[in-house]
Amino acid sequence: MKHKHMTKSFPIVCVGGSAGGLDAYIRLLKCMPADLGVAIVIVNHITLFPTQLHEVLPRFTSMPVELITENLVIEPNHVFIIPANRDLHVEEGAFHLKPISKPRGWPDVITVFLKSLTEYWDGKLIAVIVSGYDGDGAAALCGIKEVGGITLAQKLSTAIQPDMPESAIDTGCIDFVLSPEDIAKEIVRIAQREEDTPASAH
Repeated sequence: MKHKHMTKSFPIVCVGGSAGGLDAYIRLLKCMPADLGVAIVIVNHITLFPTQLHEVLPRFTSMPVELITENLVIEPNHVFIIPANRDLHVEEGAFHLKPISKPRGWPDVITVFLKSLTEYWDGKLIAVIVSGYDGDGAAALCGIKEVGGITLAQKLSTAIQPDMPESAIDTGCIDFVLSPEDIAKEIVRIAQREEDTPASAH
């Protein structure tokens, strides 16, 4: 298997969630193989206190789990966690952190990151919206589809807090509505299909 220009051509999976998201992240990661060749970025839109996901999630995956720092290079077979109270952007294969653009009310960090991906990432984009309050991420989903990405939302009956996936589904731009375990299986299918497709085909 030849790895041509691996720098920016592997898929990124953005998993956006909030309240009840931890349950979904654990269920998803438990079903994800560690050598799938995708980068998983968990964008949890809790802003009031530091995230502890990078300490909790390593128990449920053998992939390295890293808290994102400025200029951290994006690599496949890693799980990356957004730090609290920062907007996340991507450029030239690395993460960039900026002051949060919406400091009051519900944050829109998932939307901000997904929009950055559509502009600055060459590889396949997979957007996943799981349990959480409000509708962060929903505004960017149609844009993900416009650049050939795939969008998934957590099945409402499996979400602790269904507001966020419900808002995502209401956009009409969600490809699959599945449990976290089935979302993982679908990501595996998408990633394996990408491997079979020559890089020049899109």
